[in-house]
Amino acid sequence: MPMIDVYAAKGTFGNKPALTKALNACLMAWEKVPPISWFTDNTAAFIHEMDTDSLANANGDSSFIRIQVLTPVGILDRDKKLGVTREMTDIIVAASSNATPKEHVWVQIVEAPDGGWGIGGHAYLNDEIATEARRRLGIA
Repeated sequence: MPMIDVYAAKGTFGNKPALTKALNACLMAWEKVPPISWFTDNTAAFIHEMDTDSLANANGDSSFIRIQVLTPVGILDRDKKLGVTREMTDIIVAASSNATPKEHVWVQIVEAPDGGWGIGGHAYLNDEIATEARRRLGIA
């Protein structure tokens, strides 16, 4: 049940609802979670648009886009991290209205510690997430 934050200059993206949907679908596919409402309701992408004077690299260039993916620890192995990074970069490049080059898209994958994923006032352990998913699929 990841959270995705995209930081970019205002006007970078035209169809933000389509972008958030594509990013969510990408990450859910790489995490290999079933498309049950508990996962779809608790997986979200946020587009943070910033004034161009609010972001820049060390050279002053503000054409960079940062994607931060927060996911429970251990869900994504190395191959999945490579896939998420590649696919999200492609999604962002395709969605950008200013032809952002791939080299200007940064993906940061952050893992919440076991027990550090809260939903509805409960901090879930990874085992609890799996148990709840099985229950909702009727296989518990």
